[in-house]
Amino acid sequence: MSGSFMGSGFGGRRGGLGENWSGTAAWEAIEQLRGQFERKVGTRMGRGDVRAAVLALLAEKPMHGYQIIHEIEERSGGAWKPSPGSVYPTLQLLADEGFISAEESNGRKTYSLTDEGRQATQAAADQPAPWEAQSTRDGGRATALPKAGIDLAQAAAQVGRSGNPEQVKQAVAVLDEARRKLYSILAQD
Repeated sequence: MSGSFMGSGFGGRRGGLGENWSGTAAWEAIEQLRGQFERKVGTRMGRGDVRAAVLALLAEKPMHGYQIIHEIEERSGGAWKPSPGSVYPTLQLLADEGFISAEESNGRKTYSLTDEGRQATQAAADQPAPWEAQSTRDGGRATALPKAGIDLAQAAAQVGRSGNPEQVKQAVAVLDEARRKLYSILAQD
């Protein structure tokens, strides 16, 4: 398996799983794999998407900031969780533009649409919600494939930590076969 997975072996180390393979190196390899998937499919959306999502949710009912974050995460099936650093500035901008208003109660600001905000959401009513557009675009890639890859890497790391040399050799053969099968999927018409 040397050289066949993300450069020259897991974590940039030479040799297969059995050679100089420590528990730390196994977790580094898992994190490297996670990073590879996150760069490719990530959970980051554009600024316009946060704006559209906030408006779509507030069209349903008034909410506070963390409710908005939670709703987006839930509706996207965990594929998208905007940060407070993207939601709260968006709320402020929408308030400055007159699309939403904030009412403070019990130390929390609850945001709701103004008449101008309702008109804006009605104009965009034919558009899919940003979390729906993302899941349709990815076809499930955003969660299923990265999870399966990380689970596989964790299993390989466990064999590397606990397996005897023969088990490690068998695991390398299984991983090599899995890699060949994955590439054959892409080669199909």
